[in-house]
Amino acid sequence: MEFTVVQGDIAAQSADALVNAAGTSLRMGSGVAGALRRAAGPALDEEAVSKGPVDLGAVAVTDAYDLDADAVIHAAAMPHDGDGLATEESIRDATRNALVAADERGYSSLVLPALGCGVAGFDLETGARIICETIRAYEPASLEDVRFIAYSDDEYETVARVAEAVRENG
Repeated sequence: MEFTVVQGDIAAQSADALVNAAGTSLRMGSGVAGALRRAAGPALDEEAVSKGPVDLGAVAVTDAYDLDADAVIHAAAMPHDGDGLATEESIRDATRNALVAADERGYSSLVLPALGCGVAGFDLETGARIICETIRAYEPASLEDVRFIAYSDDEYETVARVAEAVRENG
């Protein structure tokens, strides 16, 4: 499926669902999770934690509270125990499961960050390639508008370059 790369704060996006870069405990700490928690209010973290823990690569869906979305899909690309680092498999599974969760709910728009590439320590270029390839290979039922969001200028440049390469080669 086609997707766009955008730059900005995921908590300021408007979509049917926003994807949280979660750990398996679903506790919302820093990075993407912190931005979403601060904008949505503490009830988002409370509901997320009540649905955890989840398996690595799995997702849980909560209300979006004060965000401009219907739901937050918490995609567990990193473990909250051991080394806490994401893997190729966990990023691929979390991305695919987020897409499936949105489709199962009939959502048409979804915004997702570079899962596993921030606090979880995975290389951004490699992680972006995995995410882009997973989105491109996905056959949606209802999803029409998928946005891969990057926060900083450097992150955006990397994600946009990788996305273009995946489109040309895929």
